Amino acid sequence: MGIRERTETKKIMEIESKQQILELKIAELQFRLAVAVRLATTRERQPLDVPTKWSHGKHLVTYEEIVLRKDQADVAAQYLEQTATYLMSLTIKEALKKLYTDPKIHSDSNIVSAYQISRLVRNAFAHSPIRPIWNIDPDCRNKVYSIDDIISLDTNGLEGKPFDWRHYGGLLALFRLSKYVRINLLGDTDTGKNRKISKPNKEIIMQGDLILEQIEKIPDDAVRIDPAKFTDETGIEIVTSPKKG
Repeated sequence: MGIRERTETKKIMEIESKQQILELKIAELQFRLAVAVRLATTRERQPLDVPTKWSHGKHLVTYEEIVLRKDQADVAAQYLEQTATYLMSLTIKEALKKLYTDPKIHSDSNIVSAYQISRLVRNAFAHSPIRPIWNIDPDCRNKVYSIDDIISLDTNGLEGKPFDWRHYGGLLALFRLSKYVRINLLGDTDTGKNRKISKPNKEIIMQGDLILEQIEKIPDDAVRIDPAKFTDETGIEIVTSPKKG
């Protein structure tokens, strides 16, 4: 390959890299919006206004067809967040596939892990988007794909099992993976540190799906609970403090 051809190839790769960086940013934006929408919906602060009539192309729908009840909005917001993670995994996979000849067998283990994790997550959603199921290729089974303290996927025994965030670390692990690919692998200089952002209206902390919000006073209709006993998602009682006596 001559100097001119190498220069042209380099320019093409730079253009492709910028395009993939942009697409990853868009996927991250959708995830960030989905997080905001789900939080607002759960807190019953999300407006649910829809058009009284909406025409698009040759079709027309009315308010009654597309309006959401609050309970329906809560379910939809959860799946909106889920599909946003799917979009990130798909975008990561495509970016690596376009910029590396064969990311599955690359000499850099981080590139291999980023590609395989994003591809396997994408496959789980692609075959069953509402209730994702792991569809692990034979050559990817009984392996661990990991990138530092960002994300890790152990495929041992996952084939055919329902998709669970605990298998790979959760929504934020994929968000971090997208940023890792965009910044560390594709060379994007926009780390987000210089973004101009407004201050939050409320001090809110989330731990998983648990929302902790700072309030000025306890609401009059608040229900007192016994902090010593909680029930986990399987219905098993958990004692958080030792019994006296």
